[in-house]
Amino acid sequence: MSNRYRGTTYIGVTSHIAPRSFQHRTKVGSDFCRRHNLTRLVYADFTENIADAIAREKAMKKWRRAWKIELIEVANPNWLDLFETLNGAAEEEAGSPLSRG
Repeated sequence: MSNRYRGTTYIGVTSHIAPRSFQHRTKVGSDFCRRHNLTRLVYADFTENIADAIAREKAMKKWRRAWKIELIEVANPNWLDLFETLNGAAEEEAGSPLSRG
């Protein structure tokens, strides 16, 4: 999550990315995202199991900022908000309950 091009970034892990991204967008996700107005999903990495995802998140949180920016810009050079590209994102935004996150 980010607030703008090359702005503040947040790394997190979830098993349900569309509802979790929606929570961040509507400022009910995390205190950090709310404080820094992080509403753009600019990068997503998918794994087969949660243990791998958690290990990847912990490793990435230790990365230098320049490495994180490079990772984002290889996949999303303009830091576009990828939320609308998520499967099911439109239904979540329309008001479906966000029971998972």
